[in-house]
Amino acid sequence: MEADAGSNVEERTDAGISLDPFIESVRQQVENQDPLFLIGVLVALAVVIITCVFLKYFLTSKTVRSAVLLVGLCDAGKTLIFSRLLSGKFKRTQTSITDSSGPYKAKNDRNTTWTLIDLPGHDSLRSQYLEKFKTAARAIVFVVDSAIFQKEVRDVAEFLYVLLTDAVLCSNAPTVLVVCNKQDITMAKSAKLIQLQLEKELNTLRVTRSAALSSQDGSAGGSVYLGRKGKNFEFSQLPMKVEFLECSARGVKGEEDDADIHSLENSLAKL
Repeated sequence: MEADAGSNVEERTDAGISLDPFIESVRQQVENQDPLFLIGVLVALAVVIITCVFLKYFLTSKTVRSAVLLVGLCDAGKTLIFSRLLSGKFKRTQTSITDSSGPYKAKNDRNTTWTLIDLPGHDSLRSQYLEKFKTAARAIVFVVDSAIFQKEVRDVAEFLYVLLTDAVLCSNAPTVLVVCNKQDITMAKSAKLIQLQLEKELNTLRVTRSAALSSQDGSAGGSVYLGRKGKNFEFSQLPMKVEFLECSARGVKGEEDDADIHSLENSLAKL
């Protein structure tokens, strides 16, 4: 056994000795190099490292989102709000079948400019245009017709449900401004009442949608759960900020009157 131990020691010693010439050779090469050459190598190495870090940060950083999307059911007043925000003027509108866009300068000290995009409200077109622009959304202006809200509450809730459970939108968390338009009409519902009714309708819709998914394959297909499980739905549970506003794009005194959209302009100025 002693002979074996001695043999192992010799093997380790030999292995250690075998590395000495290589280490010595490297040391001599380093010592013999011009100092300026070594500095150049270090600088080049530093540049490579910094470039790699920058590229990693650049490629993984979030896309700049500078669009404000105007969405809602047909005839809710989206296109008129679009016109009022861009030009301040009343404009007779018709149902849109394509998107419209323009630069909107927010009324703040930073001179922020957003790309305002009016999306078609028809149910056969909504999904394709939402898919096209949702990754660029810094904010979503969801326009509701306050005058006939009671009749459209189910349709409004279903469209809003699609937005609030979209995986991309939940990840990016754009600000959602629910604009309760047509407050100049006597029968218009208040923003607070609309919020409460939508929370109730979305709570019911969440149950039916979840049950439908469970009866199929259990997959949400790119959707996320609305709100918090085990609790009645409230907008405060969402990953994005949701704000309810009242406005009148037509104007309280008719078409020639200035629009009452100050609350919307103030919210856009805070983005």
